[in-house]
Amino acid sequence: MGAAEPLRSVLWVKRRRCAVSLEPARGWLRWWPSPGPGAGVPGADACSVPISEIITVEETDSHGKDYSSGKWQKIEKPHAFTVHRVRRARRHRWKCAQVTFCCADEQLCHLWLQTLREQLEKLTSRPKHLLVFINPFGGKGQGKRIYERKVAPLFTLASITTDIIVTEHANHAEESLYEMNIDKYDGVVCVGGDGMFSEVLHGLIGRTQRSAGVDPNQPRAALVPSTLRIGIIPAGSTDCVCYSTVGINDAETSALHIIVGDSLSMDVSSVHHSGALLRYSVSLLGYGFYGDIIKDSEKKRWMGLIRYDFSGLKTFLSHHCYEGTVSFLPAQHTVGSPRDSKPCRAGCFVCRQSRQQLEEEQKKSLYGLENTDEVEEWKVVCGKFLAINATNMSCACPRSPRGLSPAAHLGDGSSDLILIRKCSRFNFLRFLVRHTNQHDQFDFAFVEVYRIKKFQFVSKHVEDDDGDLSERGKQRFGHICSHHPACCCTVSNSSWNCDGEILNSSAIEVRVHCQLVRLFARGIEENSKQEFHG
Repeated sequence: MGAAEPLRSVLWVKRRRCAVSLEPARGWLRWWPSPGPGAGVPGADACSVPISEIITVEETDSHGKDYSSGKWQKIEKPHAFTVHRVRRARRHRWKCAQVTFCCADEQLCHLWLQTLREQLEKLTSRPKHLLVFINPFGGKGQGKRIYERKVAPLFTLASITTDIIVTEHANHAEESLYEMNIDKYDGVVCVGGDGMFSEVLHGLIGRTQRSAGVDPNQPRAALVPSTLRIGIIPAGSTDCVCYSTVGINDAETSALHIIVGDSLSMDVSSVHHSGALLRYSVSLLGYGFYGDIIKDSEKKRWMGLIRYDFSGLKTFLSHHCYEGTVSFLPAQHTVGSPRDSKPCRAGCFVCRQSRQQLEEEQKKSLYGLENTDEVEEWKVVCGKFLAINATNMSCACPRSPRGLSPAAHLGDGSSDLILIRKCSRFNFLRFLVRHTNQHDQFDFAFVEVYRIKKFQFVSKHVEDDDGDLSERGKQRFGHICSHHPACCCTVSNSSWNCDGEILNSSAIEVRVHCQLVRLFARGIEENSKQEFHG
């Protein structure tokens, strides 16, 4: 039998006589009840699984039952094989499920085992050897336990070998990635929260640029993508990146995405100040409200996770606003907009098409046909802002299922710039509440949103050494408001919240790098997708 030829047999599944069909060309394994002679026709109770979502196949014991007839007679040498596969559950959750196929013919059993294993061997995108970093302190301190109980058994089942490093201090993972030989790995897995992911991200990007001879301190440098994918096992306090790329923060679901070798390209923003790289951002870059929250919460780490709620309430009541100038370059290459109600989903057309158009732009610039920055016009917005947010993804999480920007896309080479101008506490509360429901959070007169690929910000009260960021940052403004800041008068400077880390430089320059990193994920699948349960 040729490797690509379909295979069909009558086998037994859970004491039911079933027709079983393997179609390599279409990539499906299917089975359906067939009580009468012959295979019969698949009905509504037919089950199927993509070959790409089969974890492994192993020969098993059929408990001494004879499945060759309707009578359960003992036989000396039962023959059976078990298919371990992905089963979809509610709310984007994946489970590891098993189905056992039995028959009396030993040669037929081995034929099925051999054929299925040959098909799995052809899935070259699957990892075989992984480097795993475990943060034992993040979130509720359950990282090591989550990995050992929920992830390690699945990796063993899938014959994935691992080298495990339990981090001992901040930036341990980032430092290790700079020093280690990582060529032998098929990917890097981080067990922890968004902070742990950020460490791995910075380590991989930094090492890749060093190897390629690229200076990341140059704001205009074209960064080189890393060849290694990153897997996220959520064990943190928010797990925003995992939630926005998979649809749920569940360890088993993320482990299965790693096992089947999913791949999802994601944008990364570089943040510079005075010609030096500060950090990379993949989720939220927030000034004002979100910057104040993260800065205040750092002083209250002894409170645990409740510190975010406490600092959030305190920041809301303080109601500070900040005056400055935002300059941005609109992302004209994108095919979507922040308010088009088209969220980023698996196989996203917007991401694919936007990248193609961006590459066309870059080719024109490369061959000297046009200088993109000169042809496209920078926009400038001045004023007093309660918050300035730039999101590369929806930033969805359990508390905000749609996120800060529901239509933000993971790999379209752009960021959604959200400007919340000075307003009353009541209106700002209305804006915040919209993040927890289905209403349009941008439908306010004091909220502006733009899809951009570069932006700069200069505070009105920027210090002298911040003034050389660009021509737009050289202007000096008036005196500080002397009134109490709680009445929403302007205070001097906030901090930037860069994916949960504090940046104290108020004057920054940000550029989006299209699809710079890849994750072991496929994007959030549509809820309407049919589920199959065997």
